[in-house]
Amino acid sequence: MKTQTKSKKVNKQWLHDHVNDTYVKLAQREGYRARAAYKLKEIDEEMHLIKPGQLVVDLGSVPGAWSQYVRRRFAPKEVGAGGAAAGALNGTIIAMDVLPMEPIEGVTFLQGDIREDEVLAQLEALVGGRPVDVVVSDMAPNLSGIESADSARISHLVELAVEFAQAHLTPQGALVCKVFHGSGYNDLVRLFKSTFRIVKPVKPKASRDKSSETFLVGIGLKVLAQGRFPKADMDAKG
Repeated sequence: MKTQTKSKKVNKQWLHDHVNDTYVKLAQREGYRARAAYKLKEIDEEMHLIKPGQLVVDLGSVPGAWSQYVRRRFAPKEVGAGGAAAGALNGTIIAMDVLPMEPIEGVTFLQGDIREDEVLAQLEALVGGRPVDVVVSDMAPNLSGIESADSARISHLVELAVEFAQAHLTPQGALVCKVFHGSGYNDLVRLFKSTFRIVKPVKPKASRDKSSETFLVGIGLKVLAQGRFPKADMDAKG
């Protein structure tokens, strides 16, 4: 009974904090589906990653706040009812998640698990061989509370995002990936540093203080996938 009482207190405290959260209120006012939009917004404003005309892939997209933010970057002058961007879209957004997502105008959504080869093939078919400018990943597994198991699950998702980025990013492209501080964090930083020329960890103000999440930003692939060349090399070969 004591455990249940404590759990109820924790839930009530979380609900109180959530309802009164500055970013929750801001998201409601500006028409974003979740406060997470401001995490990507802060990263983008600092790193200048997302620009009109790009192809952006949003991994772990539900409920859609990151896709909404990218959508607004692609149509900054078109804001419809409820704060959602509408109208002509200068850019391409492909989103995927294991959960269903309410449609966003101009966003192509694939429901499935990137850990499954068939789903990954479907995602790659949607990309259609086009170079991707930015990959954003808010993917996170269901946590068990067992650190070693959770760390392995988190690392696997990050590794899949890095592999997808390596296969599809432009030479100057960027990957934004959610990670968590823990036993596997340093290994993920090393993975990013071995993959990208520029690596920066970012803890946005919109991330809750109590959360161990942070975001790794990698810009500019060090080595492209086999058969792909940096633009300068392609020009020289042409």
